[in-house]
Amino acid sequence: MAWWPWRGGQADGDAATRNRRREATPRTDLPQQRSSDSAVSSDLSTLDCFSSAPSPMAQQVRPVTLQRLGATLDRLNIRYLADGDGSLLAMWERHAVLFTLEGPEDEILVIRARPHGTVPPDWADRAYRSVNEWNHTRRFCKAYVGDPTERGQLPLYAEMQIPLRSGSHDALLAELIDCAAAVATTFVDWLHDDGGLL
Repeated sequence: MAWWPWRGGQADGDAATRNRRREATPRTDLPQQRSSDSAVSSDLSTLDCFSSAPSPMAQQVRPVTLQRLGATLDRLNIRYLADGDGSLLAMWERHAVLFTLEGPEDEILVIRARPHGTVPPDWADRAYRSVNEWNHTRRFCKAYVGDPTERGQLPLYAEMQIPLRSGSHDALLAELIDCAAAVATTFVDWLHDDGGLL
């Protein structure tokens, strides 16, 4: 069984490719290629990718730090608290979202949402089925059931982890944070409605 179905008109893809190759004829209306290496190198030197000065885009890419995370949350009007352990915590009515950096060099942006509500232990199977359904039908924020709390209740989480060892420019960082915050709200709403857990 093929992994990818052929598109319409491609039932015999190899034969169609061979026919196109046989029908191709050299074109005489194209300008002649220059043979001088110096002409080619002088043309290449005018391109940005070959110049020694960094492009404006490269100048904007900077390491991701907690200070930058906080500044981005401020720009997005997301109010947060610093927990003192190197994490920022934003609170909503039905959930909280943790923004932090993890990894050996603090190079992984972690955004973890947790609803305030928890699931009783006798609903564990139902919780796992709901989490699996979310993960199967959604692209962002993978959900999981956490370890039991001190009262034996099961917390639920939705999380994004993005490696940013090379840094990020401000627009991408804002987009990642905004996306995660929006999906976290959708996740919690889903748990209260279609997920039927909270």
